[in-house]
Amino acid sequence: SFYEELLSHGILKPLTAPVEGMVVREGSCNYVAPQGISSVVKYYLEQSGADVSYEQHVTHISLRDGRWEVSRKEGPPEQFDVVILTMPVPQILQLRGDVVNMLNESQKQQLESVSYSSRYALGLFYEAGTGLAVPWAAQYVADNPCIRFISIDNEKRNIESPEVGPSLVVHTTVSFGREHLDSDPAEVQQIILSHLQRILPSLPKPSSIKCQRWRYSQVTRAVPNCPGQMILHTQPLLICGGDGFTRSNFDGCIESAMSLAEAVKPHL
Repeated sequence: SFYEELLSHGILKPLTAPVEGMVVREGSCNYVAPQGISSVVKYYLEQSGADVSYEQHVTHISLRDGRWEVSRKEGPPEQFDVVILTMPVPQILQLRGDVVNMLNESQKQQLESVSYSSRYALGLFYEAGTGLAVPWAAQYVADNPCIRFISIDNEKRNIESPEVGPSLVVHTTVSFGREHLDSDPAEVQQIILSHLQRILPSLPKPSSIKCQRWRYSQVTRAVPNCPGQMILHTQPLLICGGDGFTRSNFDGCIESAMSLAEAVKPHL
């Protein structure tokens, strides 16, 4: 039903562009978000009618008079009746305040067992009208120590616009991400560009480049034997979920969200 709804609103479309080297599992279906994956999140936030505050860096969660007091890097603390945490599991363990004392030994061990792969993503942006002249929309690279995936993003999403130039996105391998996790991003950018030059020597010069470190890319080991969420405290409710409690694909996120919703309902 989630897919049907998103498809009917044009937020998702079936992937029709050619992707070289993709492993296609029998019975699976691949989709693309023409306006970017953030459009899926924006759609659900609009449906919810929630008042959303962005750029809030939470540092402490503490019990105050039967409610949760949430402190952030900037601005005064606020109080809530229910707190749901869906950030990467290592960031949950980095929170300070009473939250660190809520975990029993079993929960602590389960959360500490979660692991993620790390990658770099490099975006190359071109002027409108630039031709990239490659025969595919995306390609999995099998034999390069640095680059695992290359995508001509507008072609992968099947959108053409005379006003907007093409963009090329590169994802590094897991081993490269791990090896260079704390390296200077400017140096990493040059290494990725040099490998890209060897794979696609005829690429034109981009008008701008952005290099992004992706510390928590995909879950490699989720919380074991988990129903998609974990209750850390019941009254008031403090609960955590997300792909670290299932798996890193859209189905995994939906599974955790449904599990979280069922657990939160009795507290509303």
